Amino acid sequence: MSSKSNRSQVLVAILLGTALLPSVGSSHIPIPPKEPSEIGRRVVKKAVPEFKLTDQDGKPFQFSSTRGKLVLVTFIFTTCPDVCPLLTAKLAAIQRTMEAKKMRDYSLVSITTDPEQDDTAVLKDYANRFKADLKRWSFLTGSRQELTKVWKVFGVHVTKTESGQVQHTSLTTLVDQQSNRRVDYYGDKWQEAEVLKDIDWLASVKK
Repeated sequence: MSSKSNRSQVLVAILLGTALLPSVGSSHIPIPPKEPSEIGRRVVKKAVPEFKLTDQDGKPFQFSSTRGKLVLVTFIFTTCPDVCPLLTAKLAAIQRTMEAKKMRDYSLVSITTDPEQDDTAVLKDYANRFKADLKRWSFLTGSRQELTKVWKVFGVHVTKTESGQVQHTSLTTLVDQQSNRRVDYYGDKWQEAEVLKDIDWLASVKK
């Protein structure tokens, strides 16, 4: 494992106060963004169409159920040893802050990029390791065909090698109350504070 991966694991452990990372797993090689504008934070406005997947409890999930709420969507797979757990730890920290502020009109959504590995039970265990509050945080899976359509909607490119190595665009995106993507965050260098600031901005906008 690279020194970068080691540093990422240490940071995740610090954020969560416990060692949550699996000892083995597919190496995560993020697919580079196609354009320089896709690096870091980018303000956008793109409608997110309806889609249906399955959550960590095996229940149907419809994206339209989040309408009227602010939604933070990210893409992960549970055997990723570096970027994905770091992103999940950041979302967990954001959720703790929003709960402390008694915010209720929000939803967090983590969508797998490895459906063959990440069934509902695996996602439930992963969510529990990060102490996710599942009342407002859904971990989603489905068939590869179903997920491919969702990945395309968000511009997330996913490949899986014969050896099982998963590569995907590292995207986290903030969706407004009308189901429009408003801010994209690429990679894992963004800070929770800037996302919380964007959440406050969109929360102040009249529905």
